[in-house]
Amino acid sequence: MSRKTTQTRKQFLKNIGAGTLALASAPAIIGAGKASHISYLSRKKYSANSNIQIALIGAGGMGSEDTYTALKHDGVKLVAVCDLYDGHLERARERWGKDLFTTKQYKEILARKDVDAVIIGTPDHWHKQISIDAMRAGKHVYCEKPMVHSLDEGPDVIKAQNETGMVFQVGSQGMSSLGNEKAKELLAQGAIGDINYAEGFWARRSPTGAWQYNIPKDASPKTVDWDTFLMNTNKRPFDAKRFFRWRNYKDYGTGMSGDLFVHLFSSLHFITQSKGPNQIYSSGGLRYWKDGREVPDVLLGVFDYPDSAEHPAFNLSLRCNFVDGTSGTTYLRIVGSEGSMDVQWRKVILRRNNEQFDNDPFLQAKASQAGVTTSRKKMLPPEEIIFEVEEGYQGAHYDHFGNWFNAIRGGKAVSEDAVFGYRAAAPALACNDSYFLDKAIKWDPVAMKLL
Repeated sequence: MSRKTTQTRKQFLKNIGAGTLALASAPAIIGAGKASHISYLSRKKYSANSNIQIALIGAGGMGSEDTYTALKHDGVKLVAVCDLYDGHLERARERWGKDLFTTKQYKEILARKDVDAVIIGTPDHWHKQISIDAMRAGKHVYCEKPMVHSLDEGPDVIKAQNETGMVFQVGSQGMSSLGNEKAKELLAQGAIGDINYAEGFWARRSPTGAWQYNIPKDASPKTVDWDTFLMNTNKRPFDAKRFFRWRNYKDYGTGMSGDLFVHLFSSLHFITQSKGPNQIYSSGGLRYWKDGREVPDVLLGVFDYPDSAEHPAFNLSLRCNFVDGTSGTTYLRIVGSEGSMDVQWRKVILRRNNEQFDNDPFLQAKASQAGVTTSRKKMLPPEEIIFEVEEGYQGAHYDHFGNWFNAIRGGKAVSEDAVFGYRAAAPALACNDSYFLDKAIKWDPVAMKLL
């Protein structure tokens, strides 16, 4: 255990033993074996001191949800929408106004002087080029995760951000959650000691959740700009399934890892300040959704994180299951030498080891209140402390956009810029490479390059 971790852990134990940890109070110590709600997590509101006019590029499900969330913020106006399907453009005008400018050519959006910033909700294979073009056109960018479609694309986006100075935010919205912020604080305070292992899980079963998205009845070469969709990838005859269920195909999507693992990487890296793993291995297969898709519906990933200035060496395991018969739970668990944390965007459950030595202030405080002597090592019921968001919390998605808008207005830098976004996307993309190549992938998380 490093000296820094030892010091923070001792301070954490001293604080919690005295009943004064951050938002803590005495009842957190008294109830042995019982969960204690320490306090509600809260967020100060961002102020809108200037108007921001945005455009949406890619008006499908996630792009539209992003726009709804963005427009909840004061001082934000939608002025234009781009999409390759007529139906999405028609719905955009119905939702946001008949006078809305709509087009199938994203460069027409970038040429507009009334657009300050763009939301990119396109399929993954267009993220890199539109992001770069937008920044070079003087537009701030919110790009849906993963930031890029392949490992070799990341450096170009980072270069464009650095050279243009535009505010670039990757849309792993859980990054800005109160849950992540509390977990980061607790880890830094030594609440679970030194991290040695982490695990994450995503489960889905419904057709929509498993990417069996609806295909409109009017889908055809007349209503879909198929040529533009394929402009930067392999050419093939029109296929409505590939256009509307693009996540199932390698040319356009990034599989379960790029869709879902990337959220877990983003949260884990934010909490631990990690730059990423140096070895990636994955396994999985098509177990249920045998609908012509090219990517697995069950995926397991194993990741080795090296010893670094930010954290000791630890291991990460991630699982994703689109055949889940229990409609499972999504979670990220971080395990340390003294306890563990289950991290959700709206909640953190802290569990401390139930076996402690008698020189532990936390044990001494509990035992004293319970009338138990501390002359030797004892086994105690587990201590569980729950942090929950306050009523009325608008969520991580809202906060992530607030973070972006605040940076555009001159506030502090965004939480997930191109460098952070690439370091979250890279292990997810390498996970896919490992699966298809059937080998471990070596990665330099500092230099951000393959070994």
